[in-house]
Amino acid sequence: MKVKILSTEEEQIGRIIVNCAYKLHKHLGPGLLEKVYEVCLAHELQKSELNIQRQLDVPIQYDGIQFKEGLRLDLLVEKKVIIEIKAIENVHPVWEAQIISHLKLTNLNLGYLINFNVPLIKNGIHRFIN
Repeated sequence: MKVKILSTEEEQIGRIIVNCAYKLHKHLGPGLLEKVYEVCLAHELQKSELNIQRQLDVPIQYDGIQFKEGLRLDLLVEKKVIIEIKAIENVHPVWEAQIISHLKLTNLNLGYLINFNVPLIKNGIHRFIN
C-alpha cells in the first residue's frame, strides 16, 4: 500500500486549521449551532491570511456528464483542504465516509471533520488523507 505524503503547504494549512479550531472551541465552548462554528472558524482562518470559501458547491463528473448538483463543502481552505463542521453529540461513521468521498471526488489530499460539540476539542478533530 502506497502512503500518501502531503506537501509542506498542506501540512502548514492543517496546523493552522487545528490551532484555529482549538482557539475557537476555547472561546465559544460546545453547544452552539454548526453555522456559528463555521462562520467563526472561517473568520479565524482568514485572520491567518488563508483564502476560505464557505458552502462551496462543487460539481461532480459521472458517466461522462458534469452534474452541478454535486457536493457542498462547508469550508475549502486555499483550494487545498476540506473542512466539514459538526456540532453533534456523536460523530456518525457516514460523516467520515462523506469527507473521504469528498476528498476523492475533488482529488484533494487533506480533509478535516471537526465536531465542536465535545468537552475537549482534541476529541472532535479528525484528519483524513486521500
